[in-house]
Amino acid sequence: MEQGRVTISKNNGIATISFFHPQSNSLPGLLLREIAVTIEQTGADESVRVIILRSEGEKAFCAGASFDELIAIRDLDSGKHFFSGFALVINAMRKCPQLIIARVHNKSVGGGVGIASAADYCFATCNASVKLSELAVGIGPFVVGPAVERKIGVSAMSKLAINATEWASAQWASEKGLYNEVFESQSKMDEAIEALAKQLSVSSPEAMRELKKILWKGTENWDELLMERAGISGRLVLSQFTRQAIEKFKSK
Repeated sequence: MEQGRVTISKNNGIATISFFHPQSNSLPGLLLREIAVTIEQTGADESVRVIILRSEGEKAFCAGASFDELIAIRDLDSGKHFFSGFALVINAMRKCPQLIIARVHNKSVGGGVGIASAADYCFATCNASVKLSELAVGIGPFVVGPAVERKIGVSAMSKLAINATEWASAQWASEKGLYNEVFESQSKMDEAIEALAKQLSVSSPEAMRELKKILWKGTENWDELLMERAGISGRLVLSQFTRQAIEKFKSK
């Protein structure tokens, strides 16, 4: 349970991938890799027409990188390896042939914003505020940055990245294009997700695959780019500033 879990269910062409971690759905390295592998395996299943990606629980959708794991990093290779987990998830979502619907039921930080950005269609509740907090601990949203920038543009991404201690509301995220639809309640959101997923499950798989290729045009270099970004984060996480900042956050 300490490392969390990933589960998957399939029904009538709709696959639902869920992840969970007891610390507000934070993302340790093993969980990141399990999410990426599950997406890749599901993408290879020809019986699956559409994927819903969600987290469990009622608290945060995703609290981002695991602070416990960040503070334990002691060398550059370990740092790059950890942050490459976010690269693997985003690239798995990008290359998955099926369209991916994200269900963001509550707040998202850092890597959680990256996951929401990498989805092809994103539903959220009015409680689903977002924050890129990395700069506040001496790192920066380097790995998730390309996905966030692709979805909301440089200006909006800059706001989140620079004003790293402030939450942006779900309404703001919707206006900038991160969220496609925002609902007052989870029940209303789930009704809309079910309706769209059912519609897509009977749509042409070939047409959806071709549409996804077009939507992601221009990202063909992301396998290399995101790994380069992981190296930057892996180096910065070793700094004394970052270690002290993380310890301060953990003590709150």
